[in-house]
Amino acid sequence: MKFNKVHIISLFFSILCVHLSQGQTLESFLEQAENNNPELQAFVLRYNISKEKINEANTLGNTEVSAGLFVSEPETRTGAQKARFSVKQMVPWFGSITARENYISALSEVDYLDMVIIKRKLRLSVSQSYYRLYAIKKQQELLEENIVLLKTYEKLALTSVEVGNASAVDVLRLQIRQNELLAQKDVLVLDYVSEESLFNNLLNREEELQIDLADNLSVIEEHKDLTWDVQLHPELLKYDRLYESVTQSEILNRKETNPDLGFGLDYIPVAERNDMTFSDNGKDIIMPMVTVSIPIFNSKFKSRTVQNSLRQEEISAQKMNQKNKLKTLLSKAISSRESARIKYNIQEKNYRQAKDAEEILIKNYETGTINFNDVLEIQELQLKIQMNQIEAVKNYYMESALINYLGNNE
Repeated sequence: MKFNKVHIISLFFSILCVHLSQGQTLESFLEQAENNNPELQAFVLRYNISKEKINEANTLGNTEVSAGLFVSEPETRTGAQKARFSVKQMVPWFGSITARENYISALSEVDYLDMVIIKRKLRLSVSQSYYRLYAIKKQQELLEENIVLLKTYEKLALTSVEVGNASAVDVLRLQIRQNELLAQKDVLVLDYVSEESLFNNLLNREEELQIDLADNLSVIEEHKDLTWDVQLHPELLKYDRLYESVTQSEILNRKETNPDLGFGLDYIPVAERNDMTFSDNGKDIIMPMVTVSIPIFNSKFKSRTVQNSLRQEEISAQKMNQKNKLKTLLSKAISSRESARIKYNIQEKNYRQAKDAEEILIKNYETGTINFNDVLEIQELQLKIQMNQIEAVKNYYMESALINYLGNNE
């Protein structure tokens, strides 16, 4: 079997994994998933079964052996026939076995591509789950930093209350904001546990195992030198193999319209006659036989030809439909990734400006004119910007993983 086009398909995560150590970490998870995932293992076994069926196709039908004993022995000139032994082997028409092997081989290639598709989908699922975990982890860390920051502001507010530069309401607002962030953090803890369970299940390991995530992921600025194409995607190559399998099915169908040949041998033991003597007295009978099985009523073969032709038209239409879907998804994923990159850069600029505003407020505190409402607003704005940044990073890498699944970069 040949899979030249298929063998050149692979997932490249060089775009997804910015730092070498981070890439190795993700790649190790991907390898573990490929080795342990039960769904993928089932498809590997199915492919191995389909390969073994090629050996099954390269066989002849059962050899027929029969034996019979004459109850009433027929008398012949050379003596009475005692029994009859027969052996017969039917052989398909020339080239029929090869046609059957080619048909089974084509079906095996379809199973191979199913296995490739499942492997790529598994890598996509593991990668995207990894990036969701990364985002949740970063958001948890960010919330913790902001809770600590709010406690610092709370202490400043209490000091300002003592000297009459702030009111108790300011302190309460800061405490309420802390409670809100604590609640958000608790929700993220639940989200992380749920996603962690999903991730570990994809790797087919214990749900409680800790996951070593990247410390920091950054957004690549541009991808001008990369182009993507879905032509060699296994979901499309699968339709080519299906089309080829129908072609081989039709070749086999035409071979089956030819006669089957049978070769056999009959052996009949003959008893000697005692009432006379001659040269062939009691000579056993050996009779070679040739059988021809002719499919006279061949309407079923004609029907199969029509069905195969219609099936190929159906496969061509399905391939075109799937190709359009993949191209649409690829275009959308590329657009979404670029959108995430733009959002990240905008949030980066906004965060720097928010930090400048925060520094102004802190300097005002040194002069005794701090406004804690402004402090709280700036803190909320900074948190929103940073949370949006994390979301943009997550979306960027998730879309990159989808792009790698959908297309081959050229």
